[in-house]
Amino acid sequence: MSSINTNAAAMTALQTLKSTNKALDITQGRISTGFRVAEASDNAAYWSIATTMRSDNSSMSTVRDALGLGAAQVDIAYTAMDAVKDTLNTIKTKLVAASQPDVDKAKIQEEIKQLQNDLSTYAKSASFSGGNWLNVEGSSIEKVVASFVRGADGAISLGTIDVDTSKTALFNSGSSNGLLQGTGAYSVGGLEVGASTAATWDTAGNAAGDDASVSLGNLTDGFTLAEGDALTFDVSYNGTTHKIVVTAADPDAGLEATDLQAALDGAFGADYFTAGIDATTGAVTISRTAEDATENGKSIQVTNLRATSENGLDVLGIDITDLPQGDLTSLINAVDKALGSVTTAASDLGAIKTRVESQQTFVSKLMDAVDRGIGQLVDADMSEESTRLQALQVQQQLGVQALSIANGNAQSILSLFRS
Repeated sequence: MSSINTNAAAMTALQTLKSTNKALDITQGRISTGFRVAEASDNAAYWSIATTMRSDNSSMSTVRDALGLGAAQVDIAYTAMDAVKDTLNTIKTKLVAASQPDVDKAKIQEEIKQLQNDLSTYAKSASFSGGNWLNVEGSSIEKVVASFVRGADGAISLGTIDVDTSKTALFNSGSSNGLLQGTGAYSVGGLEVGASTAATWDTAGNAAGDDASVSLGNLTDGFTLAEGDALTFDVSYNGTTHKIVVTAADPDAGLEATDLQAALDGAFGADYFTAGIDATTGAVTISRTAEDATENGKSIQVTNLRATSENGLDVLGIDITDLPQGDLTSLINAVDKALGSVTTAASDLGAIKTRVESQQTFVSKLMDAVDRGIGQLVDADMSEESTRLQALQVQQQLGVQALSIANGNAQSILSLFRS
C-alpha cells in the first residue's frame, strides 16, 4: 500500500539512523575521554566504586608523602646517632689512653670536653620539620602515618609506625632517662670520687666513750638514690676492710641515714658504727664510739667512695682530671655500656628506616594496583571503540542513504498523476 500520509519505510529508516547516531555519539565520547564510564548515568554502580577508589587513592598519595617525611626524619636521626656512636668510641679510646702511667689527664680531658660538645651538637641538630627524636622533653610516641585502610563496613582508619623516643633519646630535658645522661654515676650528690678520709683514736689515753668520726662529705640538696642506684665505699677498721653498698629503701624518699646504718650493720654487726646525715647541712658521717680504753689507737678509714647507677651515665659530665685509676677503669666500662645502648638505638632506627622504605614501596605499588582496578571498571578499550566507530560511521552513511531512498518513494507517487 502506498500512502502520502504515512511513510513506514522512512519512519523505520529514521529510527535506525537516530539509534546509530546515538551509539556514534557514545563511542565518540568514550574515545575523546578515554572512559567507558565517565558519568553516573553511564553505569551508576561502576561510577560509584571508581569515584570512591579515586578518593582513597588520593588519600594514599598523602600517606606516601607522610612516609617521605618520616623517612627523612628517620634518616636524620640515624645519621646523627651513627656520628654519636663514633664519638663515644673515640671518648673510650681517650679514656684508655688516660689509663697509661704518667699521662697528663688534664690535656686528655680537654680533648674529651670537645668530644662532649660534639655529642650535644649532634643531638640538637638531628631535627627535621620541628621534630627531634634524639633531644626530647619527656617521653612520647612519635607516629609516622604508614597506611590508609577502608574496612568492609566502609570505616576508615590510618595505620602508623610508632617510634618510642625513650629508646632513641640521647638527652631528655624532662627526665634523666636519656642514653647519654643519668644520675651522674661518677659525681653524685657533691661526694668526691675516690675520697679518702680517716680518723684515729688518740693513744694518749682518751677516756672511754670518746668518739672517732669520719666525714664522707656533704650531700647536695635533692640528692637521691633512685631504684637501681647505689652508694659504695670501703670501710677499714683496725686492719679489716668491708665494702659497703648503700641503696635507698624508698627511692622516692632518697638516701636516708637509716639506709646507711643498715648497710654498716650488715657488714660489721649491729650498733658497731653509727651513721648520720645532718638534715641541715647534708653532712654524712660514720662514727665509732670507744667503749673502753682498748679502742685507743684503732683507726677507721673510708676510701673509694663512688656512686653507681643502672640508669645510665652522664657522658657530658665526665671529668678525668683527678680521677683515680680504679674509677677510670669503671668509667671506661660505663662508657662502653653507653656505647652499647647507642648502638642498640641505632639498630632500632635502622629497622624503622627499613620498614618505612618497605611501606613506601608497598603504598606506591598499591596505588598502581588501585589505578589498574579502576581502569578495569571504567576505562574504554580504545581498540574496540575504534573498530566500533568505523562500523557506526558506515551504519550512519547507510542509514542516511536508506532514509533518502524511503523519502524518494513518496516522489514516485507523483508520476501516477502526470498526464
